[in-house]
Amino acid sequence: MSAFIKINATDNVAVAVNDAAAGDVFDCGGACIGAAVPIPSGHKMALEPLKAGDNVVKYGFPIGHVIEDVPAGGLIDHSNIKTNLSGLLDYVYEPQLKEIPRAEQAATFRGYRRADGRVGIRNSLWIIPTVGCVNGVVQSIAREFERELADYPWIDRVMAFPHNYGCSQLGDDHENTRKVLADMVHHPNAAGVLVVSLGCENNQLDAFKELVGPVDESRVKFFVSQKVQGDEVEYGLGLLREIASAAKDDHREDVPVSELKVGLKCGGSDGFSGITANPLLGRFSDWIVAQGGTTVLTEVPEMFGAETILMSRCQDREAFDRTVALINDFKEYFMKNNQPVYENPSPGNKAGGISTLEEKSLGCTQKSGSSIVRGVLGYGERLREKGLNLLSAPGNDLVASTALAASGCQIVLFTTGRGTPFGTFVPTAKISTNSVLAANKPRWIDFNAGSILETEDVSRIDRDFIEFVLGIASGELTNNEKSGYSEIAIFKSGVTL
Repeated sequence: MSAFIKINATDNVAVAVNDAAAGDVFDCGGACIGAAVPIPSGHKMALEPLKAGDNVVKYGFPIGHVIEDVPAGGLIDHSNIKTNLSGLLDYVYEPQLKEIPRAEQAATFRGYRRADGRVGIRNSLWIIPTVGCVNGVVQSIAREFERELADYPWIDRVMAFPHNYGCSQLGDDHENTRKVLADMVHHPNAAGVLVVSLGCENNQLDAFKELVGPVDESRVKFFVSQKVQGDEVEYGLGLLREIASAAKDDHREDVPVSELKVGLKCGGSDGFSGITANPLLGRFSDWIVAQGGTTVLTEVPEMFGAETILMSRCQDREAFDRTVALINDFKEYFMKNNQPVYENPSPGNKAGGISTLEEKSLGCTQKSGSSIVRGVLGYGERLREKGLNLLSAPGNDLVASTALAASGCQIVLFTTGRGTPFGTFVPTAKISTNSVLAANKPRWIDFNAGSILETEDVSRIDRDFIEFVLGIASGELTNNEKSGYSEIAIFKSGVTL
């Protein structure tokens, strides 16, 4: 295996596959470049001398400019490169649309067909507090019901979802909380939902029920703790038993992949994210779209610098305009709070070899493949369009993953080069960008995309990955589920009273 990878023919950097020593060579077609200094794994080596101000090109695009002279073979990292991005931009709709042909053979998975026609991949009971004040109540109900779970073998799990909100919030923050909780009530992965209110919170139950709209009253039940005469935990257990009994006939059946909705997310990225795991998700996204299914890309701040690629793939002017608003609204959010728009890479990203936001974004957006952008969603909105969608949410791992699940995704696929154990309220599968992480954290990582660096048969890995995802959709547990790590986080941007 070569010590370095050059991703695009026009690149003027190569990426170290492993920790490279000074003198290790990259053969770029007869002209060998030797590393002038040690190059850590995932980091960039200059393939030609660069003068201060010269652009650094990776993935075929500039990812910033060097702020000092760098010799051929020199290390390029966050200390000597600076972003080219600044301020708000004007965008022009210049469509470059690639239609993904429909698959000739329809794939299936084993899911739960709900009474309204939607499909879930789990048959769990969810307990949702309208306000953080009853977090202890919902957790107590879940713990008590776990002792009875064997009496309801058709229920795979009972989960409570504590959060900090539902009161003392204003404006968009209050509405964001209400929308995400309402989305959860309607999610098809739940066999049934118990909603628990305190009674005096801003998120009043009657108004919340109006937002939720019509439900199957045998599967979704509500109560106000302050109005319960006696033990609210016992009262909640009684309602949960009724919900579980109503789900007795639920069973898995063959369902076409066109019913699958998959969230695409990355976090703790490294220099291999845009080489292994993110392109793997991109190819998978195109496969799902060819099957008539749906994928969702989010993390808007991690589109900055690559947004024009997504804009050129918008199906029409309306989708383009909504994407422009998606990008600019988030930039204005940063500026309104007097924060830098383009200084995004985290310490972990930088340690892994990502130096600028352009570099991060060009790797991040590869998760979307090459499909046409069919839908653009605001935060808390539920999916309406099949195919590739964009969703407004920040880059924060748990907030963005929660938003993906709230939009209707039954699974979140999460690529990572540094590793993370968390999961949101749907199965959250971790795909490692490198084999070292997969070996070191087997209880975190569900699939190793790092093996792409070790084989020429990428098509086999693609096939294995499709089977892996369909296995999860058919009931195989992800590591976050095995560990019991399932949480929610709701986007907050304003004042707390």
